[in-house]
Amino acid sequence: MTHRSTALLDHAGAPEPSRSGRTRSLADLGPHYKWIALSNTTLGMLIATINSSIVLIALPDIFKGIKLNPLEPSNTSYLLWMMMGFLVVTAVLVVSFGRLGDMFGRARMYNIGFLVFTVSSIFLAATWFDGAPAAIWLIFWRVVQGVGGAFLMANSSAILTDAFPQHQRGLALGINGVAAIAGSFLGLLVGGVLAPIDWNLIFLVSVPFGVVGTVWAYMKLHDTGIRQKATMDWWGNITFAVGLVAILVGITYGIQPYGASNMGWSSPMVLSCLIGGAVVLAAFAVIETRVENPLFNLSLFRNHSFLYGNVANLMASIGRGGLQFILIIWLQGIWLPQHGYDYTRTPLWAGIYMVPMTIGFLLSAPVSGWLSDRVGTKWFTTSGLLLTAGTFAALIAIPVDFNYWAFAVILLINGIGMGLFASPNRAEVMNSLPANSRGSGAGMMTTFQNAAMVLSIGLFFSLMIAGLSSDLPSAMHGGLVAHGVSQSDANAVANLPTVGVLFAAFLGYNPIKELVGPHLSTLSQSNQDTLTGLNFFPHLISEPFSNGLSAAFTFAIVCCVLGAIASLFTGRKPAQTSTDEPHETVGEELASVGFTGVAARDAEHAELEEYAGR
Repeated sequence: MTHRSTALLDHAGAPEPSRSGRTRSLADLGPHYKWIALSNTTLGMLIATINSSIVLIALPDIFKGIKLNPLEPSNTSYLLWMMMGFLVVTAVLVVSFGRLGDMFGRARMYNIGFLVFTVSSIFLAATWFDGAPAAIWLIFWRVVQGVGGAFLMANSSAILTDAFPQHQRGLALGINGVAAIAGSFLGLLVGGVLAPIDWNLIFLVSVPFGVVGTVWAYMKLHDTGIRQKATMDWWGNITFAVGLVAILVGITYGIQPYGASNMGWSSPMVLSCLIGGAVVLAAFAVIETRVENPLFNLSLFRNHSFLYGNVANLMASIGRGGLQFILIIWLQGIWLPQHGYDYTRTPLWAGIYMVPMTIGFLLSAPVSGWLSDRVGTKWFTTSGLLLTAGTFAALIAIPVDFNYWAFAVILLINGIGMGLFASPNRAEVMNSLPANSRGSGAGMMTTFQNAAMVLSIGLFFSLMIAGLSSDLPSAMHGGLVAHGVSQSDANAVANLPTVGVLFAAFLGYNPIKELVGPHLSTLSQSNQDTLTGLNFFPHLISEPFSNGLSAAFTFAIVCCVLGAIASLFTGRKPAQTSTDEPHETVGEELASVGFTGVAARDAEHAELEEYAGR
């Protein structure tokens, strides 16, 4: 019996799904269907994750375009929700949408996601007004775009797991994972190139891909997995959404100033969100043990591969989630200006100089996924996270004004480490799931990952702010006074919230020009030129930034090591294959799909009939 019949029998053990409507069997679809599924879901994940990060680099041009200053205290919430809204929505909804995929068809839910994503991209690109109403409009449609992204993220892994036999899932999920994480880096480049031309283009660029993907998915994708007929767990959905939204909102507002404090963790609103959200999530956990068809199938955690694979994924996501933000601030606020790049050009060049991380990931993720299909996942995931932890230590060790080639090598190895972890981890978790829980299981995995990203951003920013707050005010005050700013004006600037300094650097603005503002006009031209030049602010912030950097990356090291330890408890022996007839290679399969056609499909039917008659 060939590997094709093995692939079909991989879905055995449960009744064959109905072939009515959009549901077809793998035998009906033919051997090339899995490659169609892979290419379409990879496109979907790529545009979803590009759009999750494209806004980060484009924020200065967006706010200039809608004529709104994001550094004004009254506008900070617009800035935060423009950055975090997409992540918050996807974190909250992926489990529910994965469950809907299990119940009503994964391809159908995926198609809906592509359509919602495309429509929202059109409305985002069509913003024609200014000010706060424009910011609210953009945030609203970013949230809707996040809904579409959640449909795509929740069901793509399940579609691939249904379509591919177990001995090739690591490769398929690895390629899909490459698209997911590489998209977050490519978004920085695309945003940096398009936003200076016209900020509307960063949303418009997704529309043609979305239209093609929507039509292609509707025409070519079919449900091949097992549907789980069940009623919706409404109380579970409600309590999970309310609890998680409350916690993520609390984290988002925790990095904003409150009263005389640089951060809002002592704010009654933030504390209420965090504590109340935790209580509601505790109630959710109780509900899930008592309903017939729970949103979170807690029994899945009895499987060590699913449990520890998700713990490792959670730790890895927390450890690396805020990395992009820290590197962007480092490059845009310090290193690039020191090396002659004007602040207005730093967003684009920050994306370019971070390319080695993407290259490392693109090199290692597919290879590790392919190899893990053959030798197991445990050592790839463990070594990948330990390698990533080592790169965080190296980033702490290098000077703030680093030699770029050393920095590039560290980023390359960091990307390799993340690639070694990501594909095998995803394959390990997905292979551990029963066929009728792949949608909800994939949603749970994505929820942990996206929620961890928001948590990581909040924690990284908090650690950076704490590190900067100890030294930056005195350094700012002394530097301003030394260049002609009055004591009172210098005090006022030095006591501004530290998050404003970070956001000014993050947004590619000239920080001193934004922070000192009209006071500059009272100074001599030479002092104005010095303060707003490319050297004053980077030298001023370098030492305080180094303190915050050490705290944030030390935390990341701890998370990666904990994830590596959790990975040691996953893994099982690779699926045994027949020694009489080896599997075809992926290349042989791809070479043959052009002329297999009906004959291959008939052969598969014959093989199954022969096997059933033995």
